[in-house]
Amino acid sequence: METAKRGSLWAGGQDYLLREAKAADLDQIIALMADDDIRRAEHQGAEEDMEQYLHAFNQINADPAHSLMVVEAQDGTLVGTMQLTLLPGLARRGATRMQIEAVRVSSALRGRGLGTAMIRWAISEAENKNVQLVQLTSDAQRTDAHRFYEALGFTASHVGFKMRLAIAS
Repeated sequence: METAKRGSLWAGGQDYLLREAKAADLDQIIALMADDDIRRAEHQGAEEDMEQYLHAFNQINADPAHSLMVVEAQDGTLVGTMQLTLLPGLARRGATRMQIEAVRVSSALRGRGLGTAMIRWAISEAENKNVQLVQLTSDAQRTDAHRFYEALGFTASHVGFKMRLAIAS
């Protein structure tokens, strides 16, 4: 069995623990995801959907291509999260990509370098896995996030498309 990923992040004069998420972290992860003007409504009433969140967590946790990471403050509070997914492909001569998704930093800590430390850690993790391309998507409304990612060296090279599907209950 592979050892759980762990790391240390330094940001804003504080030391943080970066580690793989556990099922017991779900409440705090959902709170971080809801701590966002654009996505808040998606996570309203999360208590009622906890079974769905747990099912998704178990799928992520069971697949070695996925890592759901959390950032823990010294007091044990979760203050950041992101999901990393390795995507092997035939494009770019069989390049493996790392997709970074659902990046969240507590609104109380934004602007202090924690997001930068998280993304740099993810890039380092990709390099350690011989990944050739790191990619992410960002909601078109998130102009501050776009500047943030561009400052880290990402380029807005593609136009993304999504299609919501109705699911049967």
